[in-house]
Amino acid sequence: MKRIIAKKTLRKYWEKHPECEQYLKTWYETARTSNWKSPNEIKKTYANASILRDNRVVFNIKGNYFRLIVKFNYERQWAFIRFIGTHAEYDKINAETI
Repeated sequence: MKRIIAKKTLRKYWEKHPECEQYLKTWYETARTSNWKSPNEIKKTYANASILRDNRVVFNIKGNYFRLIVKFNYERQWAFIRFIGTHAEYDKINAETI
């Protein structure tokens, strides 16, 4: 992805939850250096990712303890961080509209 919006969201989260810092940094670097053109290409890298409508993907972070929702624009190679939280927090939101 040419651009990931916004890394600051991830940084703020791992400052509050340092146990997920390395996992989020690894996801960020993988996404930043990937050239995903479709959800199927993401699944080749992250087999446990869940594909949602509207180009959204849910990533399991730290053994599914945390969940990361990202909305992709594959044509422009942009990724928009929509949500990061614990699995319990994820269960309280609508992943397709957040």
